[in-house]
Amino acid sequence: MSAVSSGSTSVATEGEAAASVRGASAAVGPRAWFAVAAVMFAVAWGGNEFTPLLVMYREVGHFSAVTVDALLAAYVLGIVPALLLGGPLSDRYGRRPLLLPAAPIALVGSLVLAAGESSAALLATGRVLCGVALGLVMAVGTTWVKELSDAAARTSGEPDGGSGARRAGLALTLGFLVGAGVAAVLAQWAPWPTHTAYLLHGLLAVAAGVWVLGVPETRASAGGSSGAERGRLRDDLRVPAVAHRRVLRVVLPVAPWVFGCAGSAYAVLPGLVSASAGSAPIAFSGLMTVLGLGCGVGIQVLGRLIDTRHSARASVVAMSIVVVGMGFGAYASARLDLPTALVAAMVLGAGYGLALVAGLSEVQRIATPDDLAGLTAVYYSLTYIGFCVPVALAALSVQWTYAQMFLGGMVIAAVCLAIVATAWRAHLPTGERDAASAADETDRAAPTGANGALEASRMG
Repeated sequence: MSAVSSGSTSVATEGEAAASVRGASAAVGPRAWFAVAAVMFAVAWGGNEFTPLLVMYREVGHFSAVTVDALLAAYVLGIVPALLLGGPLSDRYGRRPLLLPAAPIALVGSLVLAAGESSAALLATGRVLCGVALGLVMAVGTTWVKELSDAAARTSGEPDGGSGARRAGLALTLGFLVGAGVAAVLAQWAPWPTHTAYLLHGLLAVAAGVWVLGVPETRASAGGSSGAERGRLRDDLRVPAVAHRRVLRVVLPVAPWVFGCAGSAYAVLPGLVSASAGSAPIAFSGLMTVLGLGCGVGIQVLGRLIDTRHSARASVVAMSIVVVGMGFGAYASARLDLPTALVAAMVLGAGYGLALVAGLSEVQRIATPDDLAGLTAVYYSLTYIGFCVPVALAALSVQWTYAQMFLGGMVIAAVCLAIVATAWRAHLPTGERDAASAADETDRAAPTGANGALEASRMG
């Protein structure tokens, strides 16, 4: 009886997964995901253009290091609620209603930042608005890109190979990279240094927001269902997949290091070595950001070679890079010379990039169709804990040197690496433990997406 029940559940789950994209499969072309990725790119641009300008705001606004780093982290106040609400709500009402407001919100955020050059309150407000937009694209956009990629793969008959997570990760990282680089150049050498970058981003947000209007829905709304069929909104906000043991043992230890690395690379280190950057401290801050995120993009392109559904290899490699990056950060903090700081930023950027994709791949393998966006939102919320690292280090710098704190970070990262390594093949959501033991670790087409991972037989 239990075998029949399990089989029925599996068939039902697969049917629900197909139904969620059935309406789009016939209409989705191979490039339909481009417009959603463009919105993700544009909003990520707006989220990170503030970062290389931290040096400028210390001078223009006469803000302390703690205040400036707090403004950097302020958009987490917008990101986390948008993530935790946007993901489950998009599972309930569809992707379009939740993602379409992202570009307009990002536009307003940039305009507020442009008007608040010497006002901490306005800058904080602008950062929160940018955070709301970023939270929506990270939770909803990531899921929408994956579903569009899956639908296009079904139409073409070609295997997807887990491209959704990589495409979403690349769109975000490229937005973070280009936005920071362009903002740094404009703030250093263009007229109106506190306004030009934000106005340019506003134009980009408008263009991306118009483009995405033509993208088809991939998730049928439950809005037209009866109350009994639709269930309670409170229940939709619950994400049962969070309790999956692989989330706790593999995803959770890695997630905070995603933006912990990124924040260390382009928020902490540039401020430490700015005095050595001569007459172009803003441009050098932008260079560190671009190099760090560029290494993140590069390693994400290689993610297909590293990631496998049979083990936590990608997460272990990511955390190994993080440990090395923290060591370089300590060395750079002690030496305070530009070449060492650049190397540290590059290694930390590589750790950020691979950790981001490794976590997304794990999440998309674990989640069911009904909580894919919700679990993605929880994952991104955990990653943004790392954005509190710069302000925490600035506050603690009165007691410890940055070199000491980076060494402490290296020890903590090593502990997280050990935790993930001990769960190498534990609690695999595919339920293929026996197959995994004999599997070729070079499997590059690790399938992602909803797979009934929460069935009792798959909970490990």
